[in-house]
Amino acid sequence: MVLTRSPAETLWRSCNLVMTAFFALAAYVQINDPDAVLWMVIYMIPAILTLLVGLNPQITGNFIWKNFTKLHLFLCALGTVYLGFYLFLHTEGNILHEEEGRNLVGRRVQLVFAIVISLCPFITWFYIYINKEMRSTWPTHCKTAI
Repeated sequence: MVLTRSPAETLWRSCNLVMTAFFALAAYVQINDPDAVLWMVIYMIPAILTLLVGLNPQITGNFIWKNFTKLHLFLCALGTVYLGFYLFLHTEGNILHEEEGRNLVGRRVQLVFAIVISLCPFITWFYIYINKEMRSTWPTHCKTAI
């Protein structure tokens, strides 16, 4: 029996496999980071989750997959807020962040912005999975676009 997939399903699977490669690469480039293990785990979890969706898109309805994704997003959001406040409060005492010609507020904003931007790809990507309205209309939009 030959399974035929709709173009929308093929596109969705392909997008998830591309995101898997993106998250795996993001995890790999953390090797030289002082907190490499932490950041590699943070990026490998979405790589595994998107790989599972690329192999079987119906897994997003699975209770364990859904709750694990929500837990990961919650912990990342909580970590982002914590790290942002920590860096904002402790930047002035850290000589490693000193640069000539830059004011303290500018450095703090830049650090917080860098952390938020680094976590945005998987927060945005997994929002698609969690939001039911978005997930239920996604294949419809793909079908009309193809």
